[in-house]
Amino acid sequence: MALINGAAIDAVAGNGSAGNGVVTRSAVGDGAAIDVRGVEKRYGRRVHALKGVDLRVERGEIFGLLGPNGAGKSTLVKVLMRVIRATRVSGHMLGCRIGDAGALSRVGYLPEHHRFPEYLNGRQVLDYFGALLKMPRRERARRAVELLGQVGLSRWDRMLVRKYSKGMRQRLGIAQSLMNDPELVLLDEPTDGVDPVGRREIRSVLIEQRRQGRAVLVNSHILSELEMVTDRVAIMVGGVVVTQGKIEDLTRRTRRYVIEVEGRAGLDLAAVVGRAAPSARVEGVRVELGDVDPGAAQPVIDALRAAGVVLVRVWAERDSLEDLFMRAVDGREAVGASGGGASPQEARA
Repeated sequence: MALINGAAIDAVAGNGSAGNGVVTRSAVGDGAAIDVRGVEKRYGRRVHALKGVDLRVERGEIFGLLGPNGAGKSTLVKVLMRVIRATRVSGHMLGCRIGDAGALSRVGYLPEHHRFPEYLNGRQVLDYFGALLKMPRRERARRAVELLGQVGLSRWDRMLVRKYSKGMRQRLGIAQSLMNDPELVLLDEPTDGVDPVGRREIRSVLIEQRRQGRAVLVNSHILSELEMVTDRVAIMVGGVVVTQGKIEDLTRRTRRYVIEVEGRAGLDLAAVVGRAAPSARVEGVRVELGDVDPGAAQPVIDALRAAGVVLVRVWAERDSLEDLFMRAVDGREAVGASGGGASPQEARA
């Protein structure tokens, strides 16, 4: 665990104080990688950045942390990493109290807007952070070569960081977060500025970490990326978690069958479908059935065929993660606006 943006590396130095404001409950270590409740962060009297956040991340899963700018996502991650002090926090991380130095030494962390010494090359950057973690020289060298290969930077391992593109720096940052072979990885906007090829490589890296049993928490704005790899997600708005769970479970009520037909003059599609499924929704040449039971679609298909309507395709669908996100944000707009949002420093979180 190395904190890059000028933050102290207390875990390496062996500073074991909690340093996170008021801790109201000792850790019980029930097996979750992260289990926190009631996390609050205030900046003075006017800004209430976190308003009682509850979050649980299991071991061996990829967890997506979503939310609009100013929702408090980065603030929460920094509280977990003891970069900033929580006003109040209850729970544990890797079986220890939040801020415990031993637990932090088993965490990999990539902050948003991270910076590396630009006079070093890629391999030297990883060696540098490995040295901060007190890794043996031989192990640092071996691990650097391995990780540069995983993130697709082997060809540029001797190139100075100042010549790296934004995407290359992001991939190097992910490699840095894995130097200490962590049990838990916290990634703040890891695909920001990364091209599609780089994003695919990063997805592969994340999936591999899950396969190896690590827990990965990803804070990202790129919803399509998260939808492909996350096991569960939490959506934050206005300093609180408004929904949390598996995407499949969160969108269960939106699952439906869709039938697309070939349009023709004089076709009253609503009348044809209405006799077989009065609750069906007709829009243009699309028929939506609010049911994912294949049997529910058969009478509609039979009615369309009997009327001589040509079927183009039939498929099952549900709302996307973006749809879920927008509903959560729209439903909590007033909370985010009235609650003061995050601090000025966290306005882009």
